This record gives sequence, C-alpha cells and structure tokens, in this order.
Amino acid sequence: MLKKSAALLVSSTILFSGASLGDKGSVYAEESNSGNENVKNVIYMIPDGYSAGYATNYRWFKGEDSSFDPYLKGMMKTYSEDTEVTDSAAAGTAMATGSKTNNGMVGVTPDGEKLDSILNASENAGKSSGLVATSTITHATPAVFASHVEDRDNEAGIAPQLLENDVDILLGGGKEMFLPESEGGQQAENLIQQAEEDGYAFAETKDELMDLKKKDRILGLFADEALSPELERSETEEPSLSDMTSTAIDSLSQDEDGFFLMVEGSQIDWAGHAHDAAWAMNDTAAFEKAVEEAIEYAKEDKETLVVIAGDHETGGMTVGSNGEYDVKQDVIQGVSATGDHMAEQLNKDRSNVAQVVEEYTSVELSEEEIETIRSSEKPNEAINNAVSDHALVGWTSSVHTGVDVPIYAYGPASNDFSGLVNNTDIPKKMASAMGVELGNHSENNEKDNKDKQMTWKNKNNKNYATPANGWNEWSVVDYLKSKGYPAGFSFRGKVAASYNVKNYKGTAPQNITMLEQLKEELN
Repeated sequence: MLKKSAALLVSSTILFSGASLGDKGSVYAEESNSGNENVKNVIYMIPDGYSAGYATNYRWFKGEDSSFDPYLKGMMKTYSEDTEVTDSAAAGTAMATGSKTNNGMVGVTPDGEKLDSILNASENAGKSSGLVATSTITHATPAVFASHVEDRDNEAGIAPQLLENDVDILLGGGKEMFLPESEGGQQAENLIQQAEEDGYAFAETKDELMDLKKKDRILGLFADEALSPELERSETEEPSLSDMTSTAIDSLSQDEDGFFLMVEGSQIDWAGHAHDAAWAMNDTAAFEKAVEEAIEYAKEDKETLVVIAGDHETGGMTVGSNGEYDVKQDVIQGVSATGDHMAEQLNKDRSNVAQVVEEYTSVELSEEEIETIRSSEKPNEAINNAVSDHALVGWTSSVHTGVDVPIYAYGPASNDFSGLVNNTDIPKKMASAMGVELGNHSENNEKDNKDKQMTWKNKNNKNYATPANGWNEWSVVDYLKSKGYPAGFSFRGKVAASYNVKNYKGTAPQNITMLEQLKEELN
C-alpha cells in the first residue's frame, strides 16, 4: 500500500469521553480514561439522517435488533455553528475536523479558513485512507474529509481535491464530476484519466470493482450522479454499500501502518426528506450489511475501532402516528419500490394512481388519498405520505430536525464514546485512540485556534475572551474543553446577563475568572 510521507505525530489534545446529566439538567463533560488502547485502524460509518426513530422503526421492520444495536454507547449533539438544526455539510465538518461551522460549508471555518480532518491526520501518520458513499463521492459528507469549499453545492470544486489530498480509495457515484465538459462532465480536464496516470485503478461496475479488491488505489464511480436506492439495486450493475465496504477494507488493510475509512449510507437521509419509509428501511438494511463487514473485520483484527453515528436526524420520523398506539411495519415490508419510482409510472392524467400503488404496495388507497396524489405537485411525496399513514409511521418535517442521535462503537477505545457527546468530540477521540494529531486542535495551533474562536480583550491588564460569533452556552463549554480544563463543569443560560458563576463547577480558577470578567464587561 502506498504510504504517506509524514511521520507519526502524537496528539496532545485533551479529550472528553462524553457527558452526563448533573443536577437540574446541567451538562458535565468528563475526561477520557481509556485512550491508551491500541487502535491501528478506524472505520467511521455514517448513516446519514439516522436517529432513534429510524433505529426503532428498523428494529420492527427487521423483526429483531440490528447488528449494531448491541454496541450503543450514547447520544450525540448535532447543532451547527449558526443554527440549532444542522445540515450535512456543517455536521460532517464537525464530525470530520472537530470544529463547528455554518450550514452549507465544507471543511472550513465560518470565516473560510481550511480545517484538517481526521482523514488528513491519519494520512500524516502514514496510514492509508478511503471514502465510500451511495451518494456522489463529492457530496457533503464524504467531501468534508478531504476537501475545503464554502458552498457544498460546488461539487466540481470538490472532485479534484479528493484526488489531490491523496485519498487511496474513493467509491461512490458522481462520475460526471470527474469528466470534462466535452464528455458531459463538470471539469476542464478528465480527472479519471489523470487519476489512472497517478496509479488509481478505475471501476464503473460491481464486477470491475470485485476484481480490484487488493489494489492499492481505487477510484470507483458507478453512476453519473448518485447510486440507485437499495430497492432498485438488482436492476443495475452497481455494487452495494457492503460490496464497496468490503473492497475498501481488503485494499486498505494491506497497509502495515493502518488505515482510516469513512463509509456513508447516504440515502437514508434522502428517504427521510421524501417521507419514504420503505426507502429508508431498505437503505438502512443495506447499511447494516456494510456495518457487519466492518465489525467482522474488527473482531478478527482486534486493532480496529468501528464508530457508527448519523450526522443528524431527517424528517422527524416517529414510531406510531395518527393518534394510534400502534405501528404496522408489515405495510413497509410490503413496499417494493420507492415513491419516486411509483410516481414515474403514473400516466399523464394520473388516472392510474390506485393501480400503480397497488402494484408496488399492499395499500388500498381511499378515494381521498387517490385525489390527493392525483392533484399533488409532488406525487412521489404524496404516495409516500399515504403509505406512511397506513403504516402509522409519522413525519414532522421535510428537512432535518435538531434532535440528538445515537452513537455506536465497537473495538478498542469504544467506551470513549459513551454518554452524551458533541459531534466535534468524535474525531478528537479517534485521533487520541490512534495516537495521531488532529491538526486543528494541537498545541502548535492553540493560538490560531483561540484567535479564530474568540475575540480577546484586555481590561485592567488582564486578558479575557468573548466568542467571535456571540455568546451562548455552547461556545463557553466548547471553548473551555478546547483549552483542556481538567475538571467537569456545567453551564446554563444562553446570554451573559443570566450568568451565575455559582453554576460553574470547574475547579480550575481560570474558569471562574473568565466568567467574572466577562459578566463585568457585558453588564
């Protein structure tokens, strides 16, 4: 396996394993005591949009616990720098770099400065790296690990960076983002041809990919845009998520120095946006098979940490709806196509709504439901909502929600992910477990970090800090954590006027001093 040329660096970051609820709902951060365990490899698995609602519905859909349910460790906060409800770009940036950013931004701070990711840190320590997704490989979540753009929609700007950042395994959709405009693509030059000249083996189908399992470097682009939903997999030549995961592991595991691999079940999120419960459950099943590949490898290897966490919740999926104490997953089990596919089968005047839905589901629509679908501007979503109503699966939003999401982990250092953690904690804990340095949080970058995060002022010959983007409870906690104050601490109140320094339970005198000075200044 090709090696990165940088030497192994030891992280000096002080990390926290999670949080527990203290008196009156205060949140306490706790130091990790299990970072010494031997972790050579990390497999980071992200079911985009997945929450406890999805996990419970999937359990009923499958008829038993998922293969990763036994490894539940805690819950994760998902808010972004500029709002309580994150998008995938900001959430992914936090989960990849350990730093919050604004919605829509990829691998950069709110003011546009580049952030190093846990993938970069692994490469700098001589490890190999891989990114796998069922979206375009240039989509927000995979992009945050190896690119920097201020607008997630700039996928054409992301594609060359993935290659320039020397990611060894790139598997997903998005071929058009690598082709020149002369061939219907988005680039000035043919990036696929350049990649092959640089030593990448290229695959466009499942069979081609399976022949490349032991290649050092693989670029697999299996669709012009995103891959197909799992419900349509058998009609294509595309590999499944588990196919891509097993190939990536087989290739990366040849590196004696270890590897970092991110695997995203991208379309669970898309199903949530569309309120398509069957799409969500079937793509979760495909994701679970990929998790099984990762955990099976980790059990044999004994030096591999597997971490599983959604980046946010999508759609507000509930278990039960319409005022009934029930859920009917047999309805979802009986669906054989996505709402998108069903909508494509409707004729021009949509007079065949009942026939199409009957062909692909066990649902018998009422006349009111038929008319709703027939007159809808988005018949796919109208079909999905009708099916969900029959299944008693509820939805509260067409976008993301801000609820905490479950986090699972298996392998050495897996207990570090227990409790209530922030999404920014995840890459820091991974770096600590692997003994690598996450560049944004090293002592060498401490001054740069505090200058980016805080506005520093001087009063009575004392320096103190206020957050650059305004003062709220998260900026206090995150700032103090980034400085490594050793004690647990709590904080309540979102504005400076409500501060009561007695609520601060840290033993480090700096904590109290900073708050007292801040309160005096802002009052």
